[in-house]
Amino acid sequence: MVGRPVSRMLDNGTTAEVIRVATDGTRNACSFLYGASKRAAQALGYRKVLTYTLAYESGASLRAVGWHRAGIAGGGSWSRPERVRETHHPIQEKIRWECEWGDETTD
Repeated sequence: MVGRPVSRMLDNGTTAEVIRVATDGTRNACSFLYGASKRAAQALGYRKVLTYTLAYESGASLRAVGWHRAGIAGGGSWSRPERVRETHHPIQEKIRWECEWGDETTD
């Protein structure tokens, strides 16, 4: 699934975010999907694609298709004392991965 970046600060009209990748465990399927996501975003006029992994995940599928580690991203819960929320997702820090391109049309 690819969409607009969840972070308001990254939603600049030229960036897309891979929100979810799901496979049946087939070898290299994640790399294939990340590469396809980049090509689809390029075809739609985007200049950058990003995604996040948990810190314990290696990112091998992303590195295999030319993405680079861009840094550490947030984490944490949205719950606040004045507005308590249940947390049903991982709240540790995540690693942000990015893939940018210029005017070229190939991988």
